Amino acid sequence: MNLANFREYLSQLNWLVVLFTLLVFSGLIKLGLWQTARAVEKEQRLVRIAAYQTQQALTVEQLSHLQFANEDINDIPLKLSGRFESEKVFLIDNQTNNGRLGYRVIQVFQSSHGSVLVNLGWVQGFIERDKLPQITPLSGDYIIKGNVRLVEPSIVLTEQSFDVVSWPLRVQQIDLDKFSQLIGEKLLPFVVYLDTKEDIGYEKNWRPIVMPPAKHRGYAFQWFSLATAWLILMISASVWFYKNNNE
Repeated sequence: MNLANFREYLSQLNWLVVLFTLLVFSGLIKLGLWQTARAVEKEQRLVRIAAYQTQQALTVEQLSHLQFANEDINDIPLKLSGRFESEKVFLIDNQTNNGRLGYRVIQVFQSSHGSVLVNLGWVQGFIERDKLPQITPLSGDYIIKGNVRLVEPSIVLTEQSFDVVSWPLRVQQIDLDKFSQLIGEKLLPFVVYLDTKEDIGYEKNWRPIVMPPAKHRGYAFQWFSLATAWLILMISASVWFYKNNNE
């Protein structure tokens, strides 16, 4: 295509189609870049977690200093001494484990620095929705170790209502404000996931990273490939229409 033909080609372009093509292309590129950024975040987090394995568990007071300094406290190992509140157990619904449906068992733990939710592990549920698993709440004094997970906001499909409360209480997700009102105590802004070496609790199958970095990079490659394919398709279609119109 010479310069004169190229100018004629540009004059015949539908610029609304061009704008639409560029918008879709840029959207696909942004999705690819977002997945790439997520992969980098996961890789950095894995490095942090590996470094934590060689460190001693922190106290709540030390953790508070890190929070005050605006440092990321996710996954930090924590050591707590205190006692479990024997009846205040929450069952987080719709938690899967190897294709089985069940619950995560969360119990309130009172320490000298405040009350905190402790994730004791996973238990299998029943097909009958009105039937809850048999849970034996922990009671008495304990010294426990676990890993910190900040409670992040999530999409609420159905508002949780706690008009009638019976323990253990089945819930859809962790809501620190509502849980604090239920138990009459202010909860610390994180959950402690019990260390896998602890004898107490249930099946400890929690993973700090659900989707590995490699999967994010795979998704990024797909988005970039779609962006390239889309651009090639639209350019090819445009050239084809130009040739047909001239013929």
